[in-house]
Amino acid sequence: MLLWYALRSKPHKESFLWQQMCARKIEVFYPRLKVQPVNPRSRKVRPYFPGYMFVQADLEQLGRSTLQWMPYSLGLVAFDGEPAPVPETLILAIQRRMAQIEAGGEQLEGLQPGDPVLIRGGPFDGYQALFDARLPGNERVRVLLKLLRVQTKKLELPTGQIQQLKRR
Repeated sequence: MLLWYALRSKPHKESFLWQQMCARKIEVFYPRLKVQPVNPRSRKVRPYFPGYMFVQADLEQLGRSTLQWMPYSLGLVAFDGEPAPVPETLILAIQRRMAQIEAGGEQLEGLQPGDPVLIRGGPFDGYQALFDARLPGNERVRVLLKLLRVQTKKLELPTGQIQQLKRR
């Protein structure tokens, strides 16, 4: 019977293990996040669950040793020596959450039009603005920036360039 399991990897070897799983045509869910590191040479994609990924397999057919002895694998998460199945509802919830994050949802959680934000990065770095709307597409928002106390300018920015401020 096909069930989901959590597979542990050696530290910082999740991508290599994921490639091994894909090469063997084993169903694997490896959630990752795009990040904007301070160091431009750092990884731009990081695992959502460092050291873990999810594998869908029939262990009777595949064999536990296949996953245990795969390069960079530390084996399945087990309790009392028995691999612990992960409920499919949990996998679906994680997939939905990852889709929200990719659409900018993590940064914009609870942000309403009119909420104050701080612009981080770009030519308007350090300016305060008001959140206006999420834009269609990947990781874009519109903010209202007040210039010279008179004119308000609409700006479209990547979600990573705004930070929510507390209302006064």
